Amino acid sequence: MNLSRIKRLDSLSLKVLAMALMLCDHLWATVVPGNGWLTSAGRLAFPIFAYQIVQGFLYTRSVKKYLGRLFLWALISEVPFDLMYGGTVFYPFHQNVLFTFCLALVLLALIEKARERSRALFLLLLPVVFAAGYLLGMVTMVDYYGYGVLTVLVFWLAEKLPCRPLFQLAGLWVINIWMMGGMILTVELFGHALELPQQGLALLALPFIWLYNGKRGKVSPAIQTACYAFYPAHMAALVLIQGRVQAG
Repeated sequence: MNLSRIKRLDSLSLKVLAMALMLCDHLWATVVPGNGWLTSAGRLAFPIFAYQIVQGFLYTRSVKKYLGRLFLWALISEVPFDLMYGGTVFYPFHQNVLFTFCLALVLLALIEKARERSRALFLLLLPVVFAAGYLLGMVTMVDYYGYGVLTVLVFWLAEKLPCRPLFQLAGLWVINIWMMGGMILTVELFGHALELPQQGLALLALPFIWLYNGKRGKVSPAIQTACYAFYPAHMAALVLIQGRVQAG
């Protein structure tokens, strides 16, 4: 079997898939809250985005420009995010997911600098960076909190290990099932009721990630801008729709 034929998802395809899954989750959070399957599907979005952030970090020509671009869109997205989650233009208790990725990128840049200087320094600082990422995510209250920062770090570390898929699976299992847990879903299978944390559905993102072919896909400044703009734009649209539904 030709594995190159199986790996047909490029970077743009993964981003579009993740955006569609995120939209499902945000639809559930706003205009159709009774449809639990939407937020279940949305559990797959974050790991795909986190993986793409790592790929961007590894292959970007300028980490500073990449971080600056993310930070700019994080600022643009914060008001729509606050309106969607807090119902107000300023809601300091939960920051949008682009700030999560900004935190992770800063930590990745620091640990990569350490790796370039000395392997011993790299190994010494590695657990410190993971602990700092978790604590910073919690303190700053970014989306997915410390768990989100850890997810990015896990995908980055997996790129440097020989058993990458196994480490990704183990890492997401620890973060989403052991650490996060959350609401329990009951699934009927062959007459037996199985219970699992809803957040555990995030592991189903891995098969799509494993189909990544390492290519960027069709890329242009317009497409890149559209991908970033989708985040604040769709949240602003959902807030407007929600307001009209509630008013009507």
